[in-house]
Amino acid sequence: MIGYWKEFFFDPGDPETRRYLVDYIRWMAYAYPVFLMQLPLVTLILFVTFRPEYKSLNRAVAKLRAQVRADGPMAPADWMAILLFVLILLSWIFASEVVGMGTVAILGAAAFLISSLVKWEDVNWGVVLLYAAAISLGVQMKDTGAARWIAESFIALLTPIGADHGIGLWAAVSALTTGVTNTMSNGAAVAVLGPIVLKVATVAGESPIVIGFITAVSSSFAYLTVVGTPACTIVFAAGYLKTGDFLTAGWRMVLMSTAVMLIAAAMYWPLLGV
Repeated sequence: MIGYWKEFFFDPGDPETRRYLVDYIRWMAYAYPVFLMQLPLVTLILFVTFRPEYKSLNRAVAKLRAQVRADGPMAPADWMAILLFVLILLSWIFASEVVGMGTVAILGAAAFLISSLVKWEDVNWGVVLLYAAAISLGVQMKDTGAARWIAESFIALLTPIGADHGIGLWAAVSALTTGVTNTMSNGAAVAVLGPIVLKVATVAGESPIVIGFITAVSSSFAYLTVVGTPACTIVFAAGYLKTGDFLTAGWRMVLMSTAVMLIAAAMYWPLLGV
């Protein structure tokens, strides 16, 4: 989304368009409080939906502590991994606006490979190529006018129910993104939908920053399916959950997360400037 904002709206000759250069600090200012507001509510939903079988985890914690003691002190490679992670995070925060977040990520991956902390065969370059192809497709949709045509058609569908502007449009964009992200990874969902929703914002006279953040945040609402996000797939692979369990708790979490995000979009984000 950061790349799309810069590609579609930033003009080096127009100082007014600098607001579309979103750096990592500004991203955290918009998105991280939304996560913090959702966290206790998600916990409450999960405790109500799935009653805990155990009220105390003391035995599990004791075993974990014993395992940590048995593993001994951290090796030099462990400290090197932590150092590289911190350097990458600091580079994202302080240097991403200059060199770009993607450049920092690639340099970080190269550093892990050069230091032999990660083996070449362990790197999934297919993911990098997938996102690169999806973003290229998005840019072409913008350049050919396909994104605008889809955006105008989307607005036409929402106009009869009065959801072609304001919070109704925000909710519709969130619902669209949530539906797509539960069938593919969140990064791919934003790569595909980004040009469309930003054109929707332009056609509807809405802020591309607000619509962009709504799309990016909603892409994390992959609670409904096992394949929606790798996190769900990893948990499901443990064998303790059924596919229906994700839907049982997921629809409640989607409604709660959408409500919290829309409240933040209406009351908190304007304080940061949009």
